[in-house]
Amino acid sequence: MKQFIVLLLLLVQFGLFSQENTFFEKPPLFANCENITLESQQDCFDRTVFKLIFETFKVPQKVMDDHYKGETVVLFEVDTTGKFNVIYVDAMYDELKTETKRVFSEFPKIIPGTYNGKPTYKQYSIQVKIPLEDQTVKKTNLKKQEEVSKLELEAKLEFDKVNKALVPFKNKTYSSQLNIPFTHFDYSKFDRNMSLVGTNSHTASKPFLYEEVSNYYNFEEENEKLQKPASSWVNKKLWNEHMVQLQGDDYWFTIDPIFDLELGKDFNADFNTTYNNTRGLLVKGGLGETFNFYATIFESQGRFAQYVNEYAESLKGFGPDPAIIPGRGIAKRFKTDSFDYPVAEAYISYSPAKFINIQFGHGKNFIGDGYRSLFLSDVASPHPFLKLNTKFWKIKYTNTWMWLKDVRPEATVDGAFLTKYMANHYLSWNVSKRLNVGLFESVLWTNTNDRGFDVNYLNPIIFYRAIEFETGQGAGNAIVGASGKYKVNDNINLYSQFILDEFSLSDVKAGEKSWKNKFGYQLGVKYFNAFNVDNLLLQFEYNRVRPYTYSHNTIVLNYGHNNQSMAHLWGANFSETIIIGRYHYKRWFGDAKLIFGVRGFDYNNGTDNFSYGGDIFRNYNDRPFDSGVEVGQGIKTNSFYANLQAGYVINPASNLKIFTDITFRNFNPDIETVSTFNSNTVWFNLGLRTDLFNWYFDF
Repeated sequence: MKQFIVLLLLLVQFGLFSQENTFFEKPPLFANCENITLESQQDCFDRTVFKLIFETFKVPQKVMDDHYKGETVVLFEVDTTGKFNVIYVDAMYDELKTETKRVFSEFPKIIPGTYNGKPTYKQYSIQVKIPLEDQTVKKTNLKKQEEVSKLELEAKLEFDKVNKALVPFKNKTYSSQLNIPFTHFDYSKFDRNMSLVGTNSHTASKPFLYEEVSNYYNFEEENEKLQKPASSWVNKKLWNEHMVQLQGDDYWFTIDPIFDLELGKDFNADFNTTYNNTRGLLVKGGLGETFNFYATIFESQGRFAQYVNEYAESLKGFGPDPAIIPGRGIAKRFKTDSFDYPVAEAYISYSPAKFINIQFGHGKNFIGDGYRSLFLSDVASPHPFLKLNTKFWKIKYTNTWMWLKDVRPEATVDGAFLTKYMANHYLSWNVSKRLNVGLFESVLWTNTNDRGFDVNYLNPIIFYRAIEFETGQGAGNAIVGASGKYKVNDNINLYSQFILDEFSLSDVKAGEKSWKNKFGYQLGVKYFNAFNVDNLLLQFEYNRVRPYTYSHNTIVLNYGHNNQSMAHLWGANFSETIIIGRYHYKRWFGDAKLIFGVRGFDYNNGTDNFSYGGDIFRNYNDRPFDSGVEVGQGIKTNSFYANLQAGYVINPASNLKIFTDITFRNFNPDIETVSTFNSNTVWFNLGLRTDLFNWYFDF
């Protein structure tokens, strides 16, 4: 290796080099070399350098203890002011590199070299023998070589310049175009800041960019409040910092391990414990000021509460894999009663102008101000997407195009899952300081007649309903909606959504509760700093969706992906009341959730095989009647879900948390069948988790 390094330094064998032309060029001069002949000045410079090294260089103790014999290669220059600068050091020990730099830093300023009478830079290469030798007396060590060309010198120094370009790490995440990982609890921390009366923010289209939220919430200041005193590398990485964090003038990136390690007990299950064992890696960073990237990979095995396992198995798609873990993806069997479910999410984010952001990746999105969304939710598995966010004046316009899968046996094509496509538009308009209204439209279509991804739906401002009529009713399924948000004051916000899948005015006037009236709505209120308690959020929400909403007579055009709804977790044919409380204090946090619901399920008992409108994957033409359609029809089921969680943020940089929670669930149908039966669950859990996404177990 040493011979190779020396070759790269132009085969310096035992001395210094400098191109010397006695007519135009003079070497740098030490004071003791001024009054000698020009022909001897370079030799005097060489000997003086060796002499200073021999007199001041102290071989480190570690090097002596190891009885090391070798050399240290030094590339240095004398600049136009006569100052010595070390450019590169190659040595077996870091201690030798440090000592070499120290020695040269103590060299005196001298008369700089000249070319044609003008001061110039001079570069030299030297080998320092270890153990130290007086090299001034060895003429063979002073053989001169040809000067390195400027281009070669730059090339040889390129790697070291990259290292030198590193600067102290400042968390550029907070001003980047990266998404803030969407978890309801973490978003509640800055929800009030973005919802103050008079702000021009838009809070429905999620996830948010750090860049846009930083206008209302000081991430750096809040993070500084959470910092723990830490002097050692281990303590810094454990409590405060990313595992790897590097930054240069025009780039930065971080690397963190991902964990979701949980152990629990379902007291009503026929197995001993529940667990989740997730390990992964998170990489994020930026190149320049407008391009960012994010990637995660998860390797997971788990066994959950019995009702979760049963639900996962009920989502099973075509093929040998036994389940789909809700919100995560297809799972294979692990051992005899657990699941193995790898997941990967990633995206790139680019902002070519201040008012526009483009993202392409594999993940999930959400539209709404509530806990649930009737437009687009994050309850299904990650999927490919292309998203365009445009913000100007009082407007934010979000376009999202998605590639989805129907994994049921009846929807497969040549033994492969069927691909379908979804395109969404959401226009958010701040009408006043207090009122925001939104308009939503969505369409799904499949590869009918090999049409693939229909370019008609790439138009970001077209009305999808018009395209649906042009291409044929069976070619797509269009849904429209509207939303509203009103800021009563800085601490109280009202919000709502209305979704319309199909509507018949004549049937509404007839008052016969026609099946054609496929719609749903949401009403909610948030109370920030409730009862004058800082950081306490109380939330109330009511959701109601009529039967057959989100379904279609062409069953692959349902509003779903991987056998999971792309809107509300429960599909359709339900009403639901949600009460939520969230609180945080420094690194401590607590979360409580109560959900009361009425749902309607199909009998599927061989005698009654009708669709009652709750299963969005069924053909709505399989209905038992056309009028008298009511929410909760079929097997009426009352459900109650309660979850209480408390925990502590170990590392705010990676959002690593330790927590404990307890879940109580009661599922009580009027009539029990093989798939719909009475069950009670008490599920206790302890965990260590890198909190990056929402888990929904309230089905």
